[in-house]
Amino acid sequence: MMKIGTPGSATATKALLLGSGELGKEVAISLQRYGVEVIAVDRYAHAPAMQVAHRSHVVDMTDAAAVKALIAAEKPDLVVPEIEAIATAALAEIEAAGEVKIVPNARAIQLTMNREGIRQLAAEQLGLPTSDYAFAETYAQLKAAVDGGIGYPCFIKPTMSSSGKGQSMVKGPEQLQAAWDYAKAAGRADTGKVIVEAKIEFDFEITLLTVRAMDAGGQVQTCFCEPIGHVQVNGDYRESWQPQPMSEKAIQLSQQIAAKVTEALGGLGLFGVELFVRGDQVWFSEVSPRPHDTGMVTMVSQIQSEFDLHARAILGLPVNTALDKTGASAVILGGVDAKAVIYQGLSQALAVADSEIRLFGKPEAFVARRMGVALATAGSVRDARTKAVTAAAMINIVEAG
Repeated sequence: MMKIGTPGSATATKALLLGSGELGKEVAISLQRYGVEVIAVDRYAHAPAMQVAHRSHVVDMTDAAAVKALIAAEKPDLVVPEIEAIATAALAEIEAAGEVKIVPNARAIQLTMNREGIRQLAAEQLGLPTSDYAFAETYAQLKAAVDGGIGYPCFIKPTMSSSGKGQSMVKGPEQLQAAWDYAKAAGRADTGKVIVEAKIEFDFEITLLTVRAMDAGGQVQTCFCEPIGHVQVNGDYRESWQPQPMSEKAIQLSQQIAAKVTEALGGLGLFGVELFVRGDQVWFSEVSPRPHDTGMVTMVSQIQSEFDLHARAILGLPVNTALDKTGASAVILGGVDAKAVIYQGLSQALAVADSEIRLFGKPEAFVARRMGVALATAGSVRDARTKAVTAAAMINIVEAG
């Protein structure tokens, strides 16, 4: 276990969050419950995690020199990346110097932030089942890959993006150019390549939250949460629920795939492993070495939320991945572009039985920006989803003034 000191003192155990959105905010709270001093970092001021952290910094996290200077000044014990758009080469240098622990490790961050790295690890090195795919540096290469076997429909994505940014489903050749242009323009960073993936005919997608943590004997153990089902719109999650009903064989295959990929990445912490499921068949899609947006449902469904699990694991503490109740989440979108907003309908939303609302406190709203989430529990997935969607619909976000 990591030595825990007193925040604000010379003995403080310090964690620096690179990324301070709604997921980082919950990680900050979970870490603070164990006496960790939290420094929140993001590219804009007043980000959600900054509102609860001990202190914060506004930094361009893709600027290697700025990231290294900040870490040198703060001297954290842990650097906890919470987003993809980070100068990962700088993290690798810092980790190699041996003074700061990168969570889970710099290699995992580098591989998973880029779809090329993680797909090559999963499909080519580990031999995990995935969709057919190709990478393209030019539109001509993209067209050749699609015409040469990937076919239509297919998905075009930047090799580095999150929350569905830059992703398109292409149903025919007339849509290919627009998808290429969007992927090149809307990624977190232009790596020079896009990925094109064949469409798998799956029954549903799941997120299998997978935790690498220390057991009582000091050995690394891999634990799994119950599978989380979810609905996505344009690659961005809108609803999630736990547990997702699936066959025992599919659960076992999902756990085997998740164990292989997380063991290959190494380190301690929670990983969000995304999988496609059809009957008893399972395909690997992606993995994030951090809490997952679809996992916000665990704030009401599990004994320990995904944020508590991540905090415990990286501190070397024991974890419990057990499900407590059947639960669901539904996203609350901004619905408006505004610099300052007012939230209406909170009392009505919380009047929905067994519901909770989390408002993220983002300083600016956009029409499709996640501004909050409704959470609910029930005796069945269907009822939990109905409650969560009903509660989310009660929240109305309007421009202030």
